[in-house]
Amino acid sequence: MAQEILCEVNNCTYWDSGNKCTAEAIYVVSQKGQQASNSEDTDCKTFTPETH
Repeated sequence: MAQEILCEVNNCTYWDSGNKCTAEAIYVVSQKGQQASNSEDTDCKTFTPETH
């Protein structure tokens, strides 16, 4: 299993410097419930907008 998750969504609560995701678990789904053909067909449901 991957030990390091990289993410460029820097307005997510779990984003950290170096594009590191600090979430304990990641939940990724296919868009619209259909089988994904590529990464553009997926969404990270772990995303939580950062609040200031």
